[in-house]
Amino acid sequence: MRLAVAVAVGAAVLLAPLERGFAAEAARPAAKPAAPAPTPASPPPAARPPPYEPQLLRIAEMMGALAFLRELCGHGDGADFRGKMAALLAADGLDAQRRDLLAGAYNRGFQDYATSYRVCTPAAHAIIERYLAETARLAADLASRYGG
Repeated sequence: MRLAVAVAVGAAVLLAPLERGFAAEAARPAAKPAAPAPTPASPPPAARPPPYEPQLLRIAEMMGALAFLRELCGHGDGADFRGKMAALLAADGLDAQRRDLLAGAYNRGFQDYATSYRVCTPAAHAIIERYLAETARLAADLASRYGG
């Protein structure tokens, strides 16, 4: 496109003296420089990740870990965390790529602890407490900052 504009401007500049004569060209004021080419448009807002995506991915990963560890330690509510994750994935406004990212984070959290823990230990209890506190803090932060 720039080449076509440059050729058209160049042709107009070269042919103008022939049409009007050299004397008329000398009396004419200098041509204004061409306007700069428009900058490429930024990607549409839907293509950019939301500013809270890192926190949401962290919550998803911790929910996966909690789903595994809570069942392992006999709390019996691991299915609740799976249900919360399913509700998050079903939320309006999530495209397929973001759903895959969130599901991947959940699965990574689940698998990381499934490969490390075969029985409930005091460390597993400490992780559960820490993750429950962190997910509550992140969820409250997201709700207060971004509404919801």
